[in-house]
Amino acid sequence: MKKWLGLFLWGVLLNAQIDEPVEWQTTWEPTDTNLITLTFEARIAPNWHLYSQLSDPEGAIPTEFIFKENKSYKRLGLVEESSSIVAYDQVFEMDLTYFNNRAVFTQQIELLDPNLKTLEVEVNYQACDDELCIFRTENFSFVLDGSTPLPTQQIDADSKRRSAALQLKLSGTEYLESNKVKEGTNSYFNIFILGFFGGLLALLTPCVFPMIPLTVSFFLKQATSSARGVVNALTYAFFIVLIYGLLSLPFHFIDSLNPEILNTLATNVFLNLLFFVVFVFFAFSFFGFYELTLPTRWGNKTDQASAVNGILGIFFMALTLAIVSFSCTGPILGSLLAGSLTAEGGATQLSIGMLGFGIALGLPFGVFALFPNTLKALPKSGSWMTTVKVVLGFLELALALKFLSNADLVAHWGLLKRETFIAIWILISLVLTLYLFGLFRFKHEMKTPIHKLRIVLGIGMLLFSSFLIRGLFTKENTLKILSGFPPPEFYSLRAQDSDCPLGLECYKDFETGVAVARSKGKPILLDFTGWACVNCRKMEENVWSAPEVYPLLRDEFIIISLYVDDRKALDDADQFDFQYPDGRIKKINTVGKKWATFQSINFNTASQPFYIQMTPDGTLLNTPIQYTDVETFRYWLETGLENRNLTPKAKYFKF
Repeated sequence: MKKWLGLFLWGVLLNAQIDEPVEWQTTWEPTDTNLITLTFEARIAPNWHLYSQLSDPEGAIPTEFIFKENKSYKRLGLVEESSSIVAYDQVFEMDLTYFNNRAVFTQQIELLDPNLKTLEVEVNYQACDDELCIFRTENFSFVLDGSTPLPTQQIDADSKRRSAALQLKLSGTEYLESNKVKEGTNSYFNIFILGFFGGLLALLTPCVFPMIPLTVSFFLKQATSSARGVVNALTYAFFIVLIYGLLSLPFHFIDSLNPEILNTLATNVFLNLLFFVVFVFFAFSFFGFYELTLPTRWGNKTDQASAVNGILGIFFMALTLAIVSFSCTGPILGSLLAGSLTAEGGATQLSIGMLGFGIALGLPFGVFALFPNTLKALPKSGSWMTTVKVVLGFLELALALKFLSNADLVAHWGLLKRETFIAIWILISLVLTLYLFGLFRFKHEMKTPIHKLRIVLGIGMLLFSSFLIRGLFTKENTLKILSGFPPPEFYSLRAQDSDCPLGLECYKDFETGVAVARSKGKPILLDFTGWACVNCRKMEENVWSAPEVYPLLRDEFIIISLYVDDRKALDDADQFDFQYPDGRIKKINTVGKKWATFQSINFNTASQPFYIQMTPDGTLLNTPIQYTDVETFRYWLETGLENRNLTPKAKYFKF
């Protein structure tokens, strides 16, 4: 587990934008004929550790020196290092080898070609303090003509020019400095409701439902008084909420290191493919082909710990419930995790969703403790709980398709067009309808009479299938309620007049869009969006399409849509190295990396959707806005147009 955590942190921390805690100085000197010694000195900030080459790789990532292959020299032995410290590391929970304050590394080199001019070395290292870690790659070039070694992290003139072009000279920046970016709050409320609904579904599964009367009765009977029994049950419910809330804390740690990282992970093609496979795996576990369980020793240990009297014992009882019910709650939690990770808001949304899930799961334990007589109203456990699990399995299959669609959109494979996606959902819906009507069952299910509620649900699914079929064969978008799940309308098998939302005219290159806006004398709507951005699709299909908004977008603005998750490679001539003010270098080799960097350095944000109103000369017209409702967005557009009339003309951008 620690090894996987280390590998995960490697990718996460590679992009962390913080002050550099390790500064390097390099020198070289001749030690004999054709022999030289390379020296790497690391100066380490107070309270930070730089990990040794010899540190256990199961924990922090050891420092690594990679010498560029060259037949003009050979290494004599390995890189030697100064004295280090071996101590227990609380972050990685193991003994690790590291340096404090200063570390010196040396390497003996034999020159096979005395005319060798440069020798290049790459250094990969990790450093941590008590709160966070960073991972860095440094490249050094030793110039062997007697001059001082220079780091190769110097970008060429073309890269400098392109880096400078990404940084806009904006005016009206008080709109940015106010830190009052307008954002709808519905997304947080919706994720809470989804989490709460997921918790309610988990309650109806055979892993959790039978535990409700047993646990409540246990607290009421074992307590010295009825009041104490109620308090214990309420404490138990509180700990359930707390435990699920704590599961989201590691993602806040990741988010604090680099706000871009969760969005980067969420739009990663391979991660979305992994989510697709995992969701299918979850679905078949709900179908009863196998059962997901955590190691039994975990449950045994927490169960033993729950025998402790008092609050600590109640906490471990709640933890035991979370562990033993994992086969039913795990896939639901996985859906919540993946949905939050791939949404805008990342860790915060995950915490809100987990809070909703925990409240729904803990609520009945508290309510039935306060009103024990209502326990009699609970339905008896039975085959209906298996039906709930199977229905959840079909829902997992439908959700799995969304992640496959994300990968397809970002990578531009063209495999899962909008019509194909909807057709597969129709198939899943119809098969679920047949199951609810009792026309087939899975092997592990016993043959039982079909309950009236199943018939009602089956009719509901049949109507939903009809709704999808109608949406598949009509030209108008009748599936707005599903916005964000199927691919956008312009990603279609049908011939489209435009590859922009709603057939609007838009530009997917900033420089081109600015030139058009300048020629037409119109303001710019700068739309930072993403192929895998759910809220972006909701805005386009539900807000942009509104009769009071659409004409404004069509007639009054030049729309520039920049896709920050586009994995399309830039032409070789257009790729460059972007250098941050602190000296770090980022390789800009895809369309998405270019526009994500553009958004970050100019508007100090990494979330989508993110909308900016500006003139072609770089004057901001209004406070940026994000996911919101029709009325707010209309008013925001109109206010920007009014502000434009008050703004004097200035020089246009030059590229």
